[in-house]
This record gives sequence, C-alpha cells and structure tokens, in this order.
Amino acid sequence: MDYNYIVPEEKKGRRLDLFLAEAMGSGYSRTFIQQLILKKHVSLNSHAVKPHYKIAPGDKIIVDIQDEKKALVASENISLKIIYEDDDILVIDKPSGLVVHPAAGNRTGTLVNALLNYTEKLSTVHPERPGIVHRLDKDTSGVMVVAKNNKAHYKLAKKFAVHAIKKKYVAIVSGILEFDEGIIDLPIGRHKGDFRRQNVSFVNSKEAVTRYRVLKRLDDKTLVELTPDTGRTHQLRVHLAHLGHPILGDVKYGKEDFPRLALHAKELDFIHPITGKEMHFSSPLPKEFRGL
Repeated sequence: MDYNYIVPEEKKGRRLDLFLAEAMGSGYSRTFIQQLILKKHVSLNSHAVKPHYKIAPGDKIIVDIQDEKKALVASENISLKIIYEDDDILVIDKPSGLVVHPAAGNRTGTLVNALLNYTEKLSTVHPERPGIVHRLDKDTSGVMVVAKNNKAHYKLAKKFAVHAIKKKYVAIVSGILEFDEGIIDLPIGRHKGDFRRQNVSFVNSKEAVTRYRVLKRLDDKTLVELTPDTGRTHQLRVHLAHLGHPILGDVKYGKEDFPRLALHAKELDFIHPITGKEMHFSSPLPKEFRGL
C-alpha cells in the first residue's frame, strides 16, 4: 500500500515525520512513521531523507508500508472465544485482563496477537492494531466485533462514530443506587493531575451521556445495566464513581474490593456492514458476578 502526498503551501517548513503523522491519521504512531523514514520506506522527490527534514511546498512524498505492516505485531497462540464469524466480521467474548491491542511497553499478550494467530484475514486500516474497530478496557469483559477486511472496518467505524451501534453493559457498583433508572449527563475530560485518568470536568471536556437501570439491589451493592450514548474513555467508570457508586474492583476510580473490575459488555447490536442484516450478540454474566 502506498500513500502519496504533495506538500501544500501552508505546510512549508514542517518536519516530515510530523506532516505524515497528521496526514496519515491516528492509525499510525509517530514512532512507526519515523521508523518507516529511517528504513527508507518514505521517499521525498525520489530521495531518502531524515525524519526531521523540513518539507517545502510542492514536495512529492511517497510512503510504502506494505512490508512493514506484517512485522508490526507478532502472532501468539492465545485462546479466543468466538461467538460468530463470517467473511467480514468476527464477534468475540473478551475475558477480563486481556489488553485489546499492543502499545508502548506492551507488545505481546494482547487480543491482536491472538487474532493474528487465529486468522490472516483482518482489516489493515490501522496497521498497529489489525481488525480492531473499537475497544474494551483491559479489565472489562464481554462482546466485541472485529473487522476482517477494510470495507467492513470503514463501515463499522462510521456506525460507531454516529453511535448507531448499541452497547449494553452490566456492572456491580458500591452502595445502593437510589433511583430505579436515570441518565448521567456530565462531560468528561482528562484528569489534570494524572494523564492516565479521566474525570468529570466542564473545562476542556467532551459530552458524555450514560443511561442506567437498576437490575437488583444487594445488601450494600447494586447490579446495574448501563447504556452509553457516547463513547468516552473510561466513561462508565468515571460517571459511576462521580455519583459516589464506583464499580467494584476499579482500582483507578474506586477500590480493590472485588477480584476483577465488575464491568461486563453484555450486549452488542448493529447492522452487518456488508449484508445489512440486523445482528444481536450477547455474553452471559461472568462467574464472579453470579457468585456474588
């Protein structure tokens, strides 16, 4: 796959690696792009240059990533629970504790490593995370859809972007929720003191809406169904913690008071990206939930 660009006037003097990081989109990290340049998979006016090279209007840039994509992530023999599969999508039941895709300092033992071992047919829209259209947190379990080709990936991504894919979660939260159901409409932004956390904020934040419905009240806990209308990072965890009812086992926003994060993606509903058929998938409650 080649990417071809002609530098516009307004990008004069921009570093080559920074220009490509913006032009190629979030699927390619700056580090990956710098490695492409250093390995001479990027040519500028038919010449190899350094990542810090200052580009000029009219420069012709060609990026070849075909060979690099295969080496980005290694396949690993990690078992997967497949709920559904056809030529275009995979639906899996992700266990708690499994990271979805590799990141800095964490290149192995992820869902992507397992997927690459299971099949060669995965979308390549994001070469560093083939097949991955959406994510679940490491310690969240439940239903996920994976794209097996780029056409399916793009169509699913558009559905996620406009919140046309319906997701339902179940969680066990600390304390007794007062109302049987409600809507949490509070914006979320990055925590000022800890970049790894999010919090409810009205400055530099984004709209976040969560609907909840009580399923069962226990002695000092509540089993609740959660439906996110938006898809912010850690949205459900932040919203419940802000209400004073953190999800059990949430060491980031609550306490280590459960064997795992008590959050499970129970249902996923969407229109098949290729056939147009209505699809519904569900995952049973985890054994830790049932035991409680």
